[in-house]
Amino acid sequence: MLAVLALGGTAVARDSLGVFGTWGAFRDPAVPRCYAIAMADKVAAREQTFQPFLTIGYWPKRGIRGAVHVRLARRLAPGSSVNVSFPDANFTLQAGQADAWPSDQRANAAIVAQLRSAPRVVVTAQASDGRKFRDSYTLGGVASAMDAAALGCAG
Repeated sequence: MLAVLALGGTAVARDSLGVFGTWGAFRDPAVPRCYAIAMADKVAAREQTFQPFLTIGYWPKRGIRGAVHVRLARRLAPGSSVNVSFPDANFTLQAGQADAWPSDQRANAAIVAQLRSAPRVVVTAQASDGRKFRDSYTLGGVASAMDAAALGCAG
């Protein structure tokens, strides 16, 4: 499962930094960048257009650390909001056609803190066909994967 994510995209040369539960950590030395990543819990194939995943990325040359990014299962309806829900907090993300991210660094830091302490996160939105959908993630291992990614791109 994580191997598929590691090989996706344009660059293929990625180094595994470890697998922690359902989360993996990888380094792409060509960029350079590192990231923790997990695919959403199983979604019925008929209910998705894309493979949904959640990443926390690090780009040392750009000074970016712990950037949250969500790839959604479906294309969004125009003007649709994307909500990220934890047991103790909710956030509305900035969205593109099938991607979402925090609107500012403060929201990003709050989401990262929730990722480290919550057991699960649910991402909800409205698809382009008007139907609501949700992508869920189990967070066991995410803290270790984020730490491995941060260390993989340190110094």
